This record gives sequence, C-alpha cells and structure tokens, in this order.
Amino acid sequence: MSSSRVVITGLGAVTPLGLDVPALWSGLLSGRSGIAPLTLFDASKHDVRFGGEVKGFEPARFIDPKEAKRLDRSTQIGLVAADEAIRDAGLQVTPANRDRIGCILGLGIGGIAEMEEQQRKHLERGPSRVSPFLVPKMMSNATPGHVAIRHGFRGPNFTVSSACASANHAMGVAFRLLRAGEADILVTGGVEAALTPLTLAGFSNMGALSKRNDAPEKASRPFDKDRDGFVLSEGAGILVFERLDHAQARGARIYAELLGFGMTDDAHHITAPDPEASGGLLAMQLALRDARRTPDEVTYINAHGTSTPLNDKAEALAIRRLLGERARRVPVNSTKSMTGHTLGAAAGIELIVVALSIFHQQLHPTINYTTPDPECDLDVVPNVSRDHAVDLALSNSLGFGGHNATIAAGRYRA
Repeated sequence: MSSSRVVITGLGAVTPLGLDVPALWSGLLSGRSGIAPLTLFDASKHDVRFGGEVKGFEPARFIDPKEAKRLDRSTQIGLVAADEAIRDAGLQVTPANRDRIGCILGLGIGGIAEMEEQQRKHLERGPSRVSPFLVPKMMSNATPGHVAIRHGFRGPNFTVSSACASANHAMGVAFRLLRAGEADILVTGGVEAALTPLTLAGFSNMGALSKRNDAPEKASRPFDKDRDGFVLSEGAGILVFERLDHAQARGARIYAELLGFGMTDDAHHITAPDPEASGGLLAMQLALRDARRTPDEVTYINAHGTSTPLNDKAEALAIRRLLGERARRVPVNSTKSMTGHTLGAAAGIELIVVALSIFHQQLHPTINYTTPDPECDLDVVPNVSRDHAVDLALSNSLGFGGHNATIAAGRYRA
C-alpha cells in the first residue's frame, strides 16, 4: 500500500459569523459573537430563545430556486460551503479525473427540519399531504450526494454520523483514503442545520444548553468558571483534501499539511464524558503517533471546548495530561465561543480555523473568558487574538456516545 502526503488546498464555510471563509476568519480574529435571539422560528415558549443562526442566508442567491425547494436547509448550506471550497482550490473536474474525486461529510442529525415540517403536515392534514421529497431531503447522506451531482464527482461518497465528532471522523477517513492512494481529492468536512424547535427543546430539557437569554452573545464561555452549557448553532465547514503530488502537479495553493488522525471511545456514558479523560487523551496520543510527532512538538490546540461544565473540565484534564509541564504554555482556544456548537459541522469549521491559523500564524481568542476555572488551567487565548508561531496543531472533537477524534495538522514543508 502506498503512503502519500495529504494537504489542504481549499476552504469553504457558512457559519453564524457569515456566509464565507473571509467572514468567518475576520469575525473570529475580532472576537465577534455570532450568537443572537432566534428568528428562524418562534421560540417564545422555549426555555432557551437564542442560538447561532446562519443570518441572511438566501438559498436562491446560490442555488436554482426550483432545486433549492427540494433540499433541506442542511444541504443548501452544505452546497454553498462546498462550492466555495472547490472554487478556492481552483479545482477543475473533467471526465479524466472525476473518478478520483469524492465527497465524505459528517452530519450529526441530517434533515431534521424537513422531518419536523412533514410530521406537522401528517398530523394536521393527513398522510396524503406528506411531501414526496421527505426522504431524499431528510436522509443524512443527501448532502454529499448533491455535492457529487452538482460537481460531477464519481469517487468515494458517503456520510459519517457520530454526533459532535462527525466531521472529524469524516475528515479522518478522507485523510486515510487519500494517504492510501484510493483517491486524489476528497471534499470533506461537516454540515448541520438542526436549529429547530424540536431539537432545541430536546437539548434544553436534558440540561445541555446555556440559558442566558438576557445576554446571548455572552452565553458561550468555554473554560470559564461560570459556563452553564453550550449554544445550539448551524453551519458548514468544508475543505478540499488532496494528495500532495496531485496538488503540486496542478500548482495548487497549500494551506497546511494533514499529519495524523486518532479516534477512540470513552465506553463510559452516552452523553457525559469520562471524568478521567482517558479516551480524549488517547485520541490525541494516537493522532501524534500517526503523525510521528511528540507532545513536545505541539504548538496549538483547537479544543472541542463546548462551554459545558463536564466537557471542558474533562478536555482540559486530557490536554494537561498530554502536555505535562507545557500545558500552560501551549495556546488552547475554542472557536465555539463565537460560533456556538454546530454539532456535526463543528470539526469542519474548526479544521478550517486550524488551517488558517497555520497559514497566517495567528490565533483567534476564546471570548467571554472572565472568571478562570482552576480545573481548566490552560492558556485559552482569552478575549484577544494574537500572533503565534503554529507549527503543529491538534483539532479535537468529543461527541455524545463517548466518541473522541483528533486531527493533527502542520505547516507544509516541501
């Protein structure tokens, strides 16, 4: 089996901070929150009335209106992010290369907005009124399928669903397929548009969400002592992964190189992390082992950092155990402090952040950090962005089900 180097050559994002990667990056560096009162539906009867909406998203600006009506919001957002990533990579699909290009995406929930809407019609108006597009709109593999149809990709194509670790698992699989020589290019990352009445109520009633209705922009506060839950959001983070030799042959710009991937499970609880953080620690160790690098070489970690009391405490413990006496000197930030938690899309958005941090040698802040927590004693890049030499970075995801997944990425060197 061959073992090829794999690089990142394209980025695309639709997030609560804007409809493209420049809006995401500028918003993050300025410390701007994308969290606000909900407008997608009437949340007045909910305990939580805010979230991370993708604001100003009009599908008809990007997708033929007739086609857009046949797509769930998750697929609409995913197609727009994929289009940006493919343009950014300068990718040209031809009959000669299309069999070697594929799409592997992470979705934690899929088309739940369409499912809720059609269930309402079923109950109010009867079975005959249910849309014939229900199944193709709600199925979680719809988004990569539509990306392939739109761009003519005939290589590997599927969805990975592992809750909040979905995108990292999808990207880890894509990395390994490329490294093994089974494709030349894979469009990968994550998508989620599960900011719906039912989902919001479910997460709220299980006690997972912040209830700071009076100050939504301050609700997501990872690693802060006063954190009280995550903020439910929507979005997409799509990247173009490419075999290095293929990227070089076409003169592609390279943001960063993918170096390693590790994945584990806590085998502890369906929603709560292992308080000993052994699974999260092992995922980072495996990613570094795969990269043939050591913890002493890590210069930055993009944390899962959800702003829940248990998650942040466990992840901080895993990071301290990994880095030892260096734990207070390696920056660890949380993108979710500004985007909220986009569930299956989160790791895709966050690997874009890692790639840009490596490319620009800059780190965005973790905002809303006001009260240090002794159990999360890390350099969280509090409230202000900074220049920083990033050579080797880790991007963590921890999902319901006990899933842990870590990607290691670094500066590209010829």
